[in-house]
Order: sequence, then C-alpha cells, then structure tokens
Amino acid sequence: MGKIVALANQKGGVGKTTTCVNLAAALAAERQLVLLIDLDPQGNATVGCGVNPYKLDATVNDVLLERKLITDVMQSVPAGFDVVPSNSDLTESEVGLLSLPLREHRLLKSLSQQRGRYDYILIDCPPALNMLTVNALVAADSVLIPMQCEYYALEGLTALLGTVEKISKTANRRLHVEGILRTMFDPRTSLANQVSDQLLEHFKDKVYSTVIPRNVRLAEAPSHGLPGVIYDKTASGSVAYISLAKELIEKRSQELVKREAIVS
Repeated sequence: MGKIVALANQKGGVGKTTTCVNLAAALAAERQLVLLIDLDPQGNATVGCGVNPYKLDATVNDVLLERKLITDVMQSVPAGFDVVPSNSDLTESEVGLLSLPLREHRLLKSLSQQRGRYDYILIDCPPALNMLTVNALVAADSVLIPMQCEYYALEGLTALLGTVEKISKTANRRLHVEGILRTMFDPRTSLANQVSDQLLEHFKDKVYSTVIPRNVRLAEAPSHGLPGVIYDKTASGSVAYISLAKELIEKRSQELVKREAIVS
C-alpha cells in the first residue's frame, strides 16, 4: 500500500514545490514507484517535471470535478516518475468545489485505486489553506512541511499544525505530521541557527536530519524542465534531496517493522 504525503505550507517561497519535484525524482532514483500530484494552480511542479502546462488536454482540475479519471490525466516524465499535471484551469476547482457534495473527499476518491500501484504519492499543495489544500490533507496519510528558518515561518507553522489537527479529528484520522524540513538554510546567519534550534527543541525527531541548503543549481533546474537531482546530481542541494529520500525510505521501513510487530 503506497504512502500518500502532502507537502504543505501556507507561506509561499519556502521551497515546497522544489522539495516535491526533487524528492519525487530522488525517490524514483532509489527505485521507488512515485506519483506526483500538482495541486497548485500556478503549475510550477508541472513545469519542474518537464511538462508544458499550456499544452494539456486535461489536468487535475478535470479529476477533481470528475470529468476525467486520474489515470486519463497522469503522464510519465523522464525523471522516472508519474505526474498529474496542473495549470491555471485549477482555479475553477477552487470555486467549483465549494458547491459540490463531499467536496473535501474528491482527491481521496480519485486515488482509491492508485495506492497499490505506487510506493509514494506526493501532493504539491498551493500556498494557502483553501479547498485544494483541504482535499490534499483529507487524502494524505501525512504532511511534510518545508520551511525556512526565519521568524515569520514559525507563525505560519503554528497555523498549519492547527489545521492538520482539526482535519485529523474530523475528516482524516490517519493524518499526522510526517516531518519538518529545513529549506534554503544558510548556516552563516544567527537567526537561521536559532530557529533551527527551536524546531529541534520543540519537535525533536519530527525534524528531518537532512537540511536543504540554498543552492543556485536547484533554482536553475526548472528552466530546463528537470528536477535539480537530474539537472546536476552533484550540486549540494541535489545531494541533500537524495539524502532526504533515503531518510524517508528508512523511516517508512521502521514504521512497517513496528506495524508488523504489533499485528503479530
């Protein structure tokens, strides 16, 4: 059974999409079967996977509004994983879902037949706590939170954790925090180190050991339609995402061992 992970942070510019695309590619390089769902109307993850958002006959918008099956929309990309693409058409779902029955469960319903096909399903959420993000959180097993080590990021984290808690109590009891990922990290600044220390103090093992540094090559990669780990696998940012993928795989392996021990 595949694990569904939503990558969410209501604050924009924290490396959420960069993390989603590069983690997908890094997991695929570790021989994991991966599906990436672009749930952001900006379509940046779609572009980062090498898919032209302006030449799509159907997108995740058609899936949410039940005009297409998810298998009709997904594409395989050269980085070795599948993607359900997005573009600005997705703004239709932001409004249209509000008047539909079971609107929070549309993505969950569409993924019901896909969990067995993949090891990981990653969902790139928009930088807002809207109906699209709610759909992702209802469908997901866990939430991976990319965040910069700065003051305002801590405030946004508190709000997001509150939302995760509410959804876990009302609509998705499986939902929990997968982990907190420090992104665009610059160890030369005292503030970054102070915030990092606070995260480790309060969230302990929920904070990934892997830290994603600021890296020009990661920023260049989307313009070439490639994840950074494919564009330049030797770059410091790429090496970090490969390390993150291994950390996720190891953590999941430990979870499965514990689960089997409980069952037996």
